[in-house]
Amino acid sequence: MVLELPDTATVFEVAPRDGLQNERVLLSVQQRVALIDHLSAAGFTNIEIGSFVSPRWIPQMAGTAEVLAGIERRPGTRYWVLVPNRRGFSDALAAGAECVSVFMSSSEGHNRSNVNRSVAESLTELRGILREARAAGLLVRAYLSTVFGCPYDGPVDPGRVVELSHGLLEAGAWQVSLGDTIGVAHPRQVVDMVERVSRVAPPDRFALHFHDTRGIALANVLAGLQAGIRVFDASLSGVGGCPYAPGASGNLATEDMLNLLHASGIETGVSLERAAACGLFLRELLNHDLPGRYHSWFLGRRRIGEGARSRQGA
Repeated sequence: MVLELPDTATVFEVAPRDGLQNERVLLSVQQRVALIDHLSAAGFTNIEIGSFVSPRWIPQMAGTAEVLAGIERRPGTRYWVLVPNRRGFSDALAAGAECVSVFMSSSEGHNRSNVNRSVAESLTELRGILREARAAGLLVRAYLSTVFGCPYDGPVDPGRVVELSHGLLEAGAWQVSLGDTIGVAHPRQVVDMVERVSRVAPPDRFALHFHDTRGIALANVLAGLQAGIRVFDASLSGVGGCPYAPGASGNLATEDMLNLLHASGIETGVSLERAAACGLFLRELLNHDLPGRYHSWFLGRRRIGEGARSRQGA
C-alpha cells in the first residue's frame, strides 16, 4: 500500500496562547515576547501570541496588547490573537492586531461551560464579529472545539460540525480549525470528518487541532494528511490544554509533529533543531518538565553533550 502524503504542510504554533493559558506559572510580557521572537526565528509562519480575555478569568494572558507591540515581526509571519467576544475584538483592533481568532464549541455543554452561552448565541455573535473584522481588513480564523467528543455531552453529531463550519466560513472566516478538545478522536473518525466538511468547502479552508490525551494524535495527523488537510495546530513541547474541558491535557507537541512530518519528507519551513531549542527555553521559563517526546529526547541529548564537555574540561 502506498501512503499518499503531500510535499508540504503548515504547523500553526499555539503555545504562547493555548499552551500558556493553562500554566500555573505566569510569564511576564518580556518573557512571552522573547518566546515568540524565538519561534519566529525558527521559521513558524503562523503564531498565536495571546488573547484579549479578561485577566480575571485567564491571568496568564494579561498584557497581550503589550506583547503584540513588543514582538519583532518577521516578514511573512502572521501573529494571531484570540478574541472571546466583541469587547475582546475591540481591544484587539485598538492594539493593532491584523489576524484574530474566534472560538466556539460544537457541543452545548462545553460551550456553556466555556463562554456561558448556547451554541446558537455564540454563532450569532461570531457572525457579527466576522463581519466587522472583514470590513476592517482583518484575517479571521475560527476555532470549533469538541468536534470529536465533549467532556459534558459525550459524542458529537458530525452533521452539526458540518453545519457550524459552513456557518463560520459563510460569515467570513478564513479558516476553521477543527478541535479534538479532549483527545478522543481516532484516524477513521478524522478521515470521516474531513470528508464531511470538505463537501461544504475545500480542505484548505480547514485545519486540525489534536490533543494527545490517549497517545494517538500523530496517527490522527497522518489520517488528516491523507484526507487532504495541510494545516495542523500544535503547542511547543506539548504545553497546555483547555482550562474549561476536564481531561483536555496533552496538546500535541510541536516538535513531535515536526519530527513526523520531516521524517516523512514533508517540508514545513520550520527548523526542528531551533524549535526544539525553543522548547528548552520554554522549559526554563516555566521551571518544570514538559511532556513532548522529542523535547525529552532533545533535552537528554543536550545533557549528554554537556556531560561529555564537562569531562573533557576536567
